[in-house]
This record gives sequence, C-alpha cells and structure tokens, in this order.
Amino acid sequence: MALTLEAVGRPVGPMTLTYGWKDVVLYALGVGAGFSEIEYCYEKSLKVIPTFAAAALGDFTSLLAAATGFNPAGILHGEQEFIFHRPIPPEGNLITDGTITHCYDKGRDRGALVVAEFDTHLSDGQRLCTSVVTMFARLDGGFGGVDAPKKPLPFPGRRPDAAVAAVPAVDLPLIYRLSGDTFALHVDAEAARAAGFEKPIVHGLCTMGHACRALIGCLTPGSPERVRRIAGRFVSPLYAGTAIKTLIWSCSGGRAFWRVVRASDHVVVIDRGVYEFGEAPLS
Repeated sequence: MALTLEAVGRPVGPMTLTYGWKDVVLYALGVGAGFSEIEYCYEKSLKVIPTFAAAALGDFTSLLAAATGFNPAGILHGEQEFIFHRPIPPEGNLITDGTITHCYDKGRDRGALVVAEFDTHLSDGQRLCTSVVTMFARLDGGFGGVDAPKKPLPFPGRRPDAAVAAVPAVDLPLIYRLSGDTFALHVDAEAARAAGFEKPIVHGLCTMGHACRALIGCLTPGSPERVRRIAGRFVSPLYAGTAIKTLIWSCSGGRAFWRVVRASDHVVVIDRGVYEFGEAPLS
C-alpha cells in the first residue's frame, strides 16, 4: 500500500494507557530529569512533565504507517504540537483517538507530510490534551497531492533571553523508548544506517521533553500545570551525548518562542518552537 490522498480521514486508534507514578518518573528520567528536579522523579508530591502526553500516543509511527501506507524506512518526525486542556494526573487511564487530517505532497524528490490529530481523554471522559503529529515521509512524494501551506511565525530578531544547557546521555534513547515510542531508528544500528544515519538518533520528542523542562524552569518554575501549549519543528537529527542548548525568547501575554541548537556549532535541532502558559494553573 502506497501513500495516497485516500488516507485522509482514516482513524488511528483507539489507544489506551494505564499508568502510575513509576511510568511518570520513567518518562522524566527519559527526558533528562534527575535530583535537580526531584518533583518529577519522586512519588512524594509528584508533578508530571506535560510532554508525558506523548506516552498516550504509544508507537505512533507504526500506527500511522499502517493507516497511511508510507514507507517506514524514510520516515522522520517532522513537527509536534501539544495543547493541554487540564493537568496530567500522576496516575490514570487514558484513551486516545486519532484521525489522519492531511497528506501533503512536496514532490517526488522531496517527500510528503502526513498530519494526524489525536485527542486524549481521561477514563471519566474529561478531555486531557490534543496532539498534532506531522510526519516527514521522505520516500513517499509524488503521489499527486498539494504541498503544505506556509505558516509564518513572527520569531523575535533579538538575542534570546535565556539559554539552558543540557547533554542528553549516551544511553538515553534506551530509557526514553520505554515510554512507548519503540521505533527501531532510535535503538537499532542497522535500521539507523538504512535510514542514512551513522547510528541511532535521539527521539525528537525526547529532545522536546528537554526543552519543555527548560521552558518550565525559566517561565513557569515549579508549575508544569500552567502550561497550555508547546509546539516545535524537528529539523536536524541529534546523536545522544551531544550537548544542546534550549534558546528562549520571552514575550508578553504568556507566550514564548524557543529553539534547540547543538552547543558546539549552533546547528538548529528543533525550530519554530512556541510555548504558551497561563497565570493560573489549569484545573
């Protein structure tokens, strides 16, 4: 099955996730948290990093491949957006339903974009978050669709207000994948080489988790429940053990822009980052 416009509208899921404090802590460790952020790593008064919402999507790459027919050998995570409707509890039962919303054709030699939107609810029906996933299917262009529309973003032209340094540990992808994203690109050396990489690469969502921690620490310290939205575009691969910086531009109205760069040469890893937060916690 090849990628076609007929994939638009196809359902993905439902997916279910029953989790407890150990799963929340495992996720936090998988995105670089530790003793310096004990509120994410200790069941006493545990707080949840909002991007834990990714765990509700499970192995979404395989699910989207089955729904659309794109070639997994050429797939990369292109963009990710999380919109939060209430705080994520430290334990619970989640139900996630998704739909393929767009298939964009960038051309035979430029690949395609597959966009899916997921809604995650608590078991009692309360809406928890909305996740918008964009996959870059490098081998699936030329199927006859239209290209994606341009999305201007008024990124500040000034120097960043903060730069938060981190070094994702060499073995971190092995920990992060235990939260649900078991795509072979991040663990299997042969699969990574087949996709054109020297070795397994860090999950884009793992890097976004690092950025989310940095943004909370700078803009909503100690209050992850104030986060309303986080979004970004994955533009360059990252090998574990590579030092990074999350650059943050604070703006008015509870909004900030951000990007992640390699510390050594400032090559951008995640771009077009947006972070929105409220003065009061979600309830």
